[in-house]
Amino acid sequence: MDRRQARTRLLIVAALPLLLAAASDSPDLPIKEARWLAPGQVFDGLTRQPAECFAPPKFPSYRASAPIGRAAFRAPLLLGGQAARVGLSCASCHRNGRGNAEFAFPSLSGHPGTADVTSSLMSKKRGDGAFNPKAIPDLAGAASERTIARDPGRLDLWTFIHGLIVDEFDGHEPPPEVLGGLVDYVRALSPAACRGPASVAIRLDGNLADVDAAMQSAGQSWRTGYPATARFLVGAARSTLGSIDERFQMPGLERGRAQLHAADAQLRAIQDAISSRSAGTRFREWQRDWPRRKIALRKQERQSLFNPVVLRRRLAEVGP
Repeated sequence: MDRRQARTRLLIVAALPLLLAAASDSPDLPIKEARWLAPGQVFDGLTRQPAECFAPPKFPSYRASAPIGRAAFRAPLLLGGQAARVGLSCASCHRNGRGNAEFAFPSLSGHPGTADVTSSLMSKKRGDGAFNPKAIPDLAGAASERTIARDPGRLDLWTFIHGLIVDEFDGHEPPPEVLGGLVDYVRALSPAACRGPASVAIRLDGNLADVDAAMQSAGQSWRTGYPATARFLVGAARSTLGSIDERFQMPGLERGRAQLHAADAQLRAIQDAISSRSAGTRFREWQRDWPRRKIALRKQERQSLFNPVVLRRRLAEVGP
């Protein structure tokens, strides 16, 4: 990188907080995803998303691996640098493994639904100092539109995803099981699995199911001797709890937030104990307490920002 490019990157990074404040027509909304949704499309982007076109792999090893990748795909902790700081995940651009027509991140997007994958804002390694956003592809799109081969007998997809994490977004080297899971998850996305409605509502139960899936994979990884992967997956579950908490930032929902904070404390305790003898006890405590916490959260969903009526009212309050 020459001196001019380096200076450009430093200026962009320094301006990041201001860019994020301008990224949404509702900067005071507590939902971080609103920051990178195009003005005028925040309500739609926060209430619906493309349907996930995922077909569980047939082979048992792939069937166990793909859920690990699915959880990692939705976890901001997978990426590094500025992406991690603002909470971006793979799913921020590829919602439910698809695309994101509303994605509009300052200095990263051109028109909504585009992103510059060689932006100096996100990468010290691949930043080219030029602004060249491209359309975000649908990962469940037609095979003829893919630029990366998904043949299990080739390493193209593995190499691409690895480079995206550690080079494009300056992320840490992921555990091998996480990287393999990401490859298996993306391979399991296909047009043939798109059999239902084109879009689905964003609801609390979807987030709770993501927590359950991440913790199921975490427990399995711990039991089979992969503590780093288990710790990562528990972190993914904590990220999802944080996303739920954002939508519970409303008056009268203090009890629900207390449940979320207590659940997060349990998950942190599991992460801290993952390599010790007490890990099993921590997992069992989670399995004992989490079902009743879910019941308490569901009772308050109608008052939260998961409710489209409440969300629309909140958007009207914060204004453009």
